[in-house]
Amino acid sequence: MAGGSGGRVAFVTGGAGGIGIEVCRALAADGRTVAVADLSREASEKVAADIDGIGVPLDVTDPDSVAAAIAETTERLGAPSIVVNVAGWDELKPFLETDEAFTHKVIEINYNGPIRVLRATLPAMVDAKWGRIVNVASDAGRVGSSLESVYSGAKAGLIGFTKTIAREFAKHGITANTVCPGPTDTPLLRSITEGERSGSIIAAMTKAVPMRRMGTPQDVAPAVAFFASDAAGFITGQTLSASGGLTMSG
Repeated sequence: MAGGSGGRVAFVTGGAGGIGIEVCRALAADGRTVAVADLSREASEKVAADIDGIGVPLDVTDPDSVAAAIAETTERLGAPSIVVNVAGWDELKPFLETDEAFTHKVIEINYNGPIRVLRATLPAMVDAKWGRIVNVASDAGRVGSSLESVYSGAKAGLIGFTKTIAREFAKHGITANTVCPGPTDTPLLRSITEGERSGSIIAAMTKAVPMRRMGTPQDVAPAVAFFASDAAGFITGQTLSASGGLTMSG
């Protein structure tokens, strides 16, 4: 399997989660060989089995785990030339109910995680003179989101970080773009909105979307696959919302 189908190996963090699974499927459908990276090797391997990829364990908050996951991927498939950072986490909290531990966890997963992964994967892309980076942020990082102050800030930081990576590495044939989902029906969203107000929170999110429905992982994955494709070679530093019109830039 070295080198991957079509000669490109994709590494997807959070690959066993709601959006991550569909991203892995979309990349595999485009002929990429996919390393599905997530906290559980078992969950990763289950997704990988359906797309002829591999599953690798990954904790984006642990530099040693990141290094091990990239090393295993490179040994089994070849160095990744497509990296998609999907892994994310949040809980809905008013800002004054957040504390240092919560803030640290949100930033470590949503912002520092992608930084670690790219620090480990970019050198091989530079050597290959080709690469595709897609970071999955959130519309919360573009316009803010009530009860998601720290998460919104981390995702906004990820958008700015991606633009700078795009500028620094364009000369090496590497693109870096961001996809921002709006409210998307995933296990994570269901878990953070569970409780007695769950129905009203979901209803409010849905009402805010001009298309009047929640997004699905299948709505987000095609945007990621496009940015990861050969066809997107002259597109870099861009931020694309897949949100049913929730965010519109002029």
